[in-house]
Amino acid sequence: MRIWAISSRALVLLGIAVFIGAAGARAQQDVRRVSLKSGESLVLRNYSFIANCRSIMIGTPTLDVLEGPEELSFALTEGTVIRRNSGCSTPVPGGDVVATAKDVKEPKEVKLTIRLNYNTKDGGRQNTSVFIVSLFP
Repeated sequence: MRIWAISSRALVLLGIAVFIGAAGARAQQDVRRVSLKSGESLVLRNYSFIANCRSIMIGTPTLDVLEGPEELSFALTEGTVIRRNSGCSTPVPGGDVVATAKDVKEPKEVKLTIRLNYNTKDGGRQNTSVFIVSLFP
């Protein structure tokens, strides 16, 4: 009887651990929502690649639009970025990814997936961002 109680308790705890682990995996998908009217521009994200608060990026990254509407055009603008999310306080080389809406005929909502390909001192790296974009004329 005692073995049955211990094993059933272990199964319940295992089930809870699996449930909590599965919920954490879904929470990592961070999808931002943005909206643009025809002719407007918006900074989607900034870019840089650092190690120990120093840039290891070589040159400007390339941008791939993996999924997105024809009404959006993209540009990479160079500048400096302060990576506060990494605990850094000094500016490092980087820039912004800018989206511009053009010739929007009717309102629509689309998924946008972009990928930045970096050339770094440690080799090639990439980073993907996903957005839900609402476009308006």
